[in-house]
This record gives sequence, structure tokens and C-alpha cells, in this order.
Amino acid sequence: MKIIRDLTSPEIERPTVLTWGVYDGLHIGHQKIIQTVVDRARALGATPTMLTFDPHPRHVLRPETAPPLLQTFDQRMEGLAALGIEQTVVIHFTREFSLTPAEQFLRQIVFGRLDAREVYVGKGVAFGHRRQGRMELLIRVAQQLGRQAAEVPEVKLHGHAVRSTLIRRLLRAGRVNMARKMLGRPYEVVGTVMRGHGVGQELLFPTANLRVENDVIPAKGVYVTVTLVEGEKWPSATNIGVRPTFGGDLTIGVECHILDFQRDILGRTVRLQFLHRLRDEMRFPDVEALKHQIRRDLQRTRRYFHWPAAVRALGLE
Repeated sequence: MKIIRDLTSPEIERPTVLTWGVYDGLHIGHQKIIQTVVDRARALGATPTMLTFDPHPRHVLRPETAPPLLQTFDQRMEGLAALGIEQTVVIHFTREFSLTPAEQFLRQIVFGRLDAREVYVGKGVAFGHRRQGRMELLIRVAQQLGRQAAEVPEVKLHGHAVRSTLIRRLLRAGRVNMARKMLGRPYEVVGTVMRGHGVGQELLFPTANLRVENDVIPAKGVYVTVTLVEGEKWPSATNIGVRPTFGGDLTIGVECHILDFQRDILGRTVRLQFLHRLRDEMRFPDVEALKHQIRRDLQRTRRYFHWPAAVRALGLE
């Protein structure tokens, strides 16, 4: 996928079928919009295109209300490419850009520079200065220019509209299974393996301690996870917390024990996918009690990966 950060770039492919927004998480609602864009672009012989903003507009305009992001920029770009988007145009969002009137944004950028023949957006779209642009304006301008615009119905799951805000709440509550359904895949964080306190080694259960890049991590507790090391998937169990048995840390740590894994990956970047929550973080009376619980956690993790459906879904055959 081509990533373009300059609206004047001659590399922009036109005409396009387009959507725009931040699309943090690329959940199943976002995926429905993107699939519409990709399908219509193929039908028209146009380029399926995402127009997005970096940083998140609220980080610039109202940083105190800015949401923590589910994905890093690179994760989002990889996800868009996997969904069939062929070019992403990234606008550097500034206060100056925020003053752009809604109709000017449509005429000069969306239907002008990007030559959008069709535009598809989600429910409740708002754009332009003070978010004054609405679906009615988008449809009117599109019709005046002989183009087409439509709102893609929102996706609901168990009666709830699928939204990034809800997914953040689910993850903070440790409900990684429901978050996984709304994302259409396991929630994934990216992190660098750092040197830890050596406690896992002393307990005979060595762990990879991660410095996580993502803003959002699941609630404290123990999880069944998959660790991707250089693209290779490994079953693992992950603890998120402050290690209360050892007096507690000042910050929340993320450490995973990769099953049957012997390689040295200190300093490497890995990806961690959350599949199932085993339990809350607990304070144990002594180290032996902690060891006993860790053994039980790892046994349950192994049983999880022996389920044929789980193995097939994760490509771990």
C-alpha cells in the first residue's frame, strides 16, 4: 500500500473511491466501510483510498479529551493494506487545518485533489471547521459534482453499536473475548523485549518483559496469548500487573511466558495477541503459592491451544 503525506504529491493515484477518518482499531464496523470502498473501486476501475489524519484531531484541539489509541500508526497502515486499501493519504492535522470549512474540504480535497468518484462514510460523520459538515452536505456536494456519497450502516453486536470507545472499555475491563469479536481479530499490542527484574527466571518460568507501544493494554490479570516473533506464532501466557507478591511495582508491567521457546529475543520487537482471560492479578502469601498458581495457569494455557478450533483459527497447526 502506498502511504502519501503530501496532498500535492504527483504519486497520488486518481480517480478514487474513498473513505476518511481515523479508524482507530479497524474494527468490524470500519471493515464494513472499507470493504464497500474496495468493492466499488474494483467495479469502477478506481483506486481504493483512505484519507486519514495524524495526529488524532482531538490530540491537537482538545488534548485533555483525546482518546488513547488502540493501534500504533504502523499497525493501522498494515491493517488497511490487508483489507485492500491501495493508498492512504495522511493529512498532518494542525489547528490551521482544523479551520478548513466543511464544503471547502469536500470540494478542494475529497472531490478535487483526490478525485473521489464515490465516498463512503460511517454513521454520524462530522467534518470541517467545528465539525459543522454532516452527511446532508456531503450528499449535496457529491450530487452537484456528479459524484456519489453514501452512509454505510453501523454494525451491531449483541445489541451494541461497534465503536472504538466501547472496545477500549472492554479491554480496560479485561473482556478480551468480546473485544476480539468486535475487532474481528485478537487485540494486539507491539512491544520491545526489555531486561526485567529476573523474577521469572528465579521462579523457573522465564518471561519476556515488554515495553509496549500501544496506548491501551487490557486490565491487570493473566491471559492466554499468542506471541509473534519475526512473524512466527507461539502460544504464550501473559501477566499484566504490578507483581503484588513481590511488593508491587510503581508501573504496570506486561510480561509473557512463551511456551517451549528457547531463543534469546532481548531487544527484539514482538507482537502480543490477547485471546482469553484466565484470572485477576493476585497477591500470594509466598513464592511457592505463586509457583503453584503459575503452573496451573500454564496448564490451562496449554489446554486452550489443544482445542482444534482455536488452533485452526490461529494458524498454529
